[in-house]
Amino acid sequence: MGTTRVEIGTLRQMKQEKLPITMVTAYDTPTARLLDEAGVDTVLVGDSAANVVLGYPDTVPVTMDEMIHHTRAVSRGLKRAMLIGDMPFMSYNINTDKAKENAGRFLKEAFAAAIKLEGGDWVVDVVAAMVKAGIPVVGHLGLTPQTASLLGGYRVQGRSAQSARKIYQDALALEQAGAFMLVLECVPHRLGALISSRLSIPVIGIGAGNGTDGQVLVFHDLIGIDAGFTPKFVKRYAAVGQLIREAVGQYCQEVRERAFPAPEHSFEIPDEEFAALEQAIPPR
Repeated sequence: MGTTRVEIGTLRQMKQEKLPITMVTAYDTPTARLLDEAGVDTVLVGDSAANVVLGYPDTVPVTMDEMIHHTRAVSRGLKRAMLIGDMPFMSYNINTDKAKENAGRFLKEAFAAAIKLEGGDWVVDVVAAMVKAGIPVVGHLGLTPQTASLLGGYRVQGRSAQSARKIYQDALALEQAGAFMLVLECVPHRLGALISSRLSIPVIGIGAGNGTDGQVLVFHDLIGIDAGFTPKFVKRYAAVGQLIREAVGQYCQEVRERAFPAPEHSFEIPDEEFAALEQAIPPR
């Protein structure tokens, strides 16, 4: 992989050349550095930070300050990949001015290149206002976790012709409003391929089949660190969680057996210096 920073133009060209775009979530500097070195094109600081690393039951409770904190940390680990900050629940739902202010914080305070927000026709005006203010926007349709309760829970969206048409129309509206990319979550694979073929902007799928312009996975799902329920669309490429449990378990055992630290992990003091120390310290 090259070292040239991935920009919006890069992603557009990748779509035109039918080069699949990679996206993975990250929440801290070391992870971001590893993803960057591995050649990931775009890194999303998802609101999944809420349940993946902060211990909340879902994505709703995470705050703007928490998202800014994690996004700023990720920015310090990236040299090539595009950084996208995910706007949390109620950070863009109140009014357009507040939405622009919060979106601007990701760029000004956390050094993100763009923001992502969930929603269809009801966020189109917000997206247009952000783009007009100079804020690059990624849309998110299909299963939108922040409002999953309104969609009947965490389930596949767009299985009927009517609901699939609504997602398609929302995708077109977001593109027309100025969004430069779209995340499409948990929809039938033929709908994912159809929307990708009809839009001029890249479409990144997660549970949307392999006909989209790219794919995104949550880092902890990808490497096998258990963080609760694992959706059908996740493929685990490693079992890092088990490796961590085994490594820490071995560490605990060696500490309890006084096998660690061994001499090679310890430091020496010259014999004469230690003897002088013992003479200087009265016995108790």
